[in-house]
Amino acid sequence: QILGKVYAVLSDEKQRAVYDETGMVDEDAEALQDGRDWLEYWQLLFKVTVKDIEDFQKSYKNSAEELADVKAAYLNFKGDMDRIMESVMCADYTDEPRIREMIQQAIDSGELPSFKAFVRESKQKMMSRRRRVEKEAKEAKKTKDELGLSGENDLQALIKSRSKDREKEMDNFFAQLEAKYGNSAKKGGKKTSAKKRK
Repeated sequence: QILGKVYAVLSDEKQRAVYDETGMVDEDAEALQDGRDWLEYWQLLFKVTVKDIEDFQKSYKNSAEELADVKAAYLNFKGDMDRIMESVMCADYTDEPRIREMIQQAIDSGELPSFKAFVRESKQKMMSRRRRVEKEAKEAKKTKDELGLSGENDLQALIKSRSKDREKEMDNFFAQLEAKYGNSAKKGGKKTSAKKRK
């Protein structure tokens, strides 16, 4: 609701002028009323597609920004690769050898300290991490396929899917109410009228 009001004020010239001048917002203004197309509004705010994410991944991997993030994660988690791999953006288990190499080079050059958790990590722990992330990747792909998030209108598909789920929940709720109270309400009505006659 707050984001909606901010958007409404900034996109309405009169409201924005009033706010710039007084620092106040007219709560009763037409721009702040509920006649908006919320799907269109959220698409304007968050128009992100799978292609956008893929493009970002390509530009981020092997960049100076990624290297800085890896070094920061290494220091922050004292060489714990489980937590490093979880915190570095866009990283999956296939990136682990590359990330390990980045860290090892920084250790060899003296940029990073040598933590036992990194240099003496067991193969068993590495394999356990790999199995876990492979399982998570399969679950994520299944969810993505179920939601139909593969094209340019990913957000729209997600909103529609959630909307349909909510509609089903409401229909089920009303059906349960009708089944529970529908017949007894009629009987109750007859009893009440019978009491009145007495």
